[in-house]
Amino acid sequence: MFDPSDTEFLADPYPAFAELRRQGPVHRHDGLGLAIAVSHPAASAVLRHRSLGRVWRDATPAEQFVSFNLLHRNSLLENEPPAHTRLRRLVSSAFARGHVERLRPRVEAIAGQLVDRFAARIRDEGTADFLAEVAQPLPVEVIAELLGVPAEHRPLLVPWSNHIVKMYEYGLPADKRAAAERASGEFVDYLRELAVERAANPGDDLISDLVRVRDDDNSRLSDDELVATAVLLLMAGHEATVNVLGNGLRALLDHRDQWTRLPANLDSAVEEAIRYDSPLQLFERTATADVEIAGFRLEEGQKIGALLGAAARDPEVFAEPDTFDVTRSPNPHLGFGAGIHFCLGAPLARVEIAAAFRALTTLPDLELAGEPPRRPEFVMRGYRELPVSVA
Repeated sequence: MFDPSDTEFLADPYPAFAELRRQGPVHRHDGLGLAIAVSHPAASAVLRHRSLGRVWRDATPAEQFVSFNLLHRNSLLENEPPAHTRLRRLVSSAFARGHVERLRPRVEAIAGQLVDRFAARIRDEGTADFLAEVAQPLPVEVIAELLGVPAEHRPLLVPWSNHIVKMYEYGLPADKRAAAERASGEFVDYLRELAVERAANPGDDLISDLVRVRDDDNSRLSDDELVATAVLLLMAGHEATVNVLGNGLRALLDHRDQWTRLPANLDSAVEEAIRYDSPLQLFERTATADVEIAGFRLEEGQKIGALLGAAARDPEVFAEPDTFDVTRSPNPHLGFGAGIHFCLGAPLARVEIAAAFRALTTLPDLELAGEPPRRPEFVMRGYRELPVSVA
């Protein structure tokens, strides 16, 4: 069984995943403390089965993680029906007020500006870090626009998000757990103040819509639910999009024949970037009753993870799964989840990634400037930096 901390495995986990798929669709991973579904049908079943849910358990000791636990107890992602049904209805109602289309021109403009700056940095210095210049700032600017975060406060968002998502890794040391709680507390306090200001002075941003949204029963989001929703949108939208862009550009630069096909295949290239090197490798579920997935029995309370990176390379679903093909269609990857927890922000994420790829087509001579270092995490898969030059 693979070691999620092994640097050779992190560099290329897909051969290990292929061997696991050959052995069977579901396995017990003692190191992770849960079962893992490695075939596409099994992983899809994990995400869709209604006896497998998101059952939040507070980080412990609970008194040391007050804000972190508050964010997750009230999160759309960490709740099941009926609480999830109510939260999703309210948040979807706010999202449905045209926010993706409202932001589309702004997303295109931001992507173009960032890539222009990126190109200028390469001209001036010979190389530039794609992550620092484009992939990191694009999603945080877009989500800040979505939420209506003032420009002077936007530099706070990425450090908060980076610290909080570290808690999703396995075997995190105490100092990083403490940093996640500090970031959670600061983020909660900030968003509470922002929500109060938007209640008094509403705008066309999502925070304003979340403050005033009501459902048919006149239910509204509580203050904690509103804060948790905003944080979820930032963390899910920022972290995953950064890694899709970084992993995707690396794949394009490694496959020059696909780079030349990019301008005519932007939409399918977005889906292939998500599939080929999954930015989120594992998503957990907990059995709410005894259940069987692909012949593997789980008792109530036991955990199982959908190993998305393994599912995305399943040869029973994807022809030549280890080939990066920007024309691939259909492409039923599970990168945005499935079932009732399907990513609410998927339409906006697709707009962002396509905008970045479109802007990059103006730089046909890009090439890697050395081997980029991987992040040391398993669940959130990406690079620390991605140095690029011009041929």
